[in-house]
Amino acid sequence: MAIAQLTLEIRIEHARSLKDRRQVVRSLKDQLRQGFNISVSELDEAVTWQSATVGVVAISNSRDYLRGQIEEVERAAQRMIRELGAEVVDSWWDFVEGYDPADDSPASSEN
Repeated sequence: MAIAQLTLEIRIEHARSLKDRRQVVRSLKDQLRQGFNISVSELDEAVTWQSATVGVVAISNSRDYLRGQIEEVERAAQRMIRELGAEVVDSWWDFVEGYDPADDSPASSEN
């Protein structure tokens, strides 16, 4: 089993309140969940109104499938964020170590 994790750091320049920030983050999370079979969560506290960190996790038996899915999710998220009037200032993804039943040992992490 492979697990992929994508992290998106978002800048919401137009946010003037916590409500503005939440609207962008909630909309992004909802759109990603509807479009892909993934888990999405806000990863940071609302330290500032103009920034947010969102995490995406997907699980599959195939690393190749996950690689393609995470790349597609990242492209879609960047488009969605632009449409919400915000921008992605940084993003990264990686495979998270998981249990590989084929060799009964922890799977290696690679990107």
